[in-house]
Amino acid sequence: MSAVRPHRFRRCLVAVVVAGAVLVVPAMESTAGSGGGTKVALVKVTGAKLPVDIASRDGDTGLYIAEQDGLVVRYDPTTNARTIALNLRRFTSADVERGLLGLIFHPDGSHLYVNYTDSRFGTVVARYVMRADNTADTATRTVIFQLPRNRPSVHNGGSLAFGPGNRLFVSTGDSGFGNDPARLALDPTSFFGKILSLEPLARDAKSAAPKVWSIGLRNPWRFEFDDEMNLWVPDVGQNRWEEVNVVWAKDGSGRDANFGWSAFEGRVRNNKDQTAYGHNQPVFVYPHGEQGCSVIGGTRVRDNSLPSLRGWYVFGDYCTGRITAIKVSNQKVKSTRTIAKGAGFITAIRTVASGGVYVLSRGGGIRTFRVVG
Repeated sequence: MSAVRPHRFRRCLVAVVVAGAVLVVPAMESTAGSGGGTKVALVKVTGAKLPVDIASRDGDTGLYIAEQDGLVVRYDPTTNARTIALNLRRFTSADVERGLLGLIFHPDGSHLYVNYTDSRFGTVVARYVMRADNTADTATRTVIFQLPRNRPSVHNGGSLAFGPGNRLFVSTGDSGFGNDPARLALDPTSFFGKILSLEPLARDAKSAAPKVWSIGLRNPWRFEFDDEMNLWVPDVGQNRWEEVNVVWAKDGSGRDANFGWSAFEGRVRNNKDQTAYGHNQPVFVYPHGEQGCSVIGGTRVRDNSLPSLRGWYVFGDYCTGRITAIKVSNQKVKSTRTIAKGAGFITAIRTVASGGVYVLSRGGGIRTFRVVG
């Protein structure tokens, strides 16, 4: 794989599979007041071929795994059974940075939402009613968002989250390839390079009334609103810098936020013909090199069984398999810890409804953090 340019990152997701067993990876010792020396380890839950996202459903003990080739797989931790909850292969397939990219459930568990790229390279968000047998009813398929493209696409974003106002939020990438060539990320009239909000129970794409929530993003592969409605957005960089952004609930949870791309990459000036005065500066950046080259978000840990990580934002890097935790107060990082190395080609780090934190990776399948020692 090429680990030099992050715009090749999803190509790596498709092309590279890690061989061999998953290791238990020792993680950080707790900081003072967060667990009294408790240690956590990364341990395997189940295998998965091309995992890119994971979610749980209210009233359901299963974990739902999005496979990039178009399958939503339900894994039952009590029986280790795996069943197909939804097959989208007639609509999408894994190819470079395309395929099934994200999933989430309505907070009441009634509907499943998926984010995928179609055969014409565009983004589609579709909704399905869930049946009592924990499968999606394909007869209820409703497309609530479409973003067409006219060429093979990279920088598709692909993340889904519920947030303020019980709206559904969607991340999209910029105009693709290097330096946002069409200069769309900072264009408030474009849906590219944005976080958008939709009406989740709309009858169709028009009545979903998509609105621009945040601008100035390159490829926000995974974002989340934490339990306090703070918005955390890691953005995959281009040639030099990876970044993590946060906008606190008291500051609007990202509403009308400008994250600066492509006028800036990280904190460094990039396209000089673009302006982003007063934009939200990243809370954390790292250069390409030993730490990696493609930031993979990311979750603020709220699991009481992980006292040494609770309140920390945990994210990974696809190129190195390094998992990092940062403790943030206001707009400053108070502490940084590397909690795992060599964790494989990480594609997502997510919190599910139980509070459990799951790490997805090519070849490594699905893993979680647990207290050891």
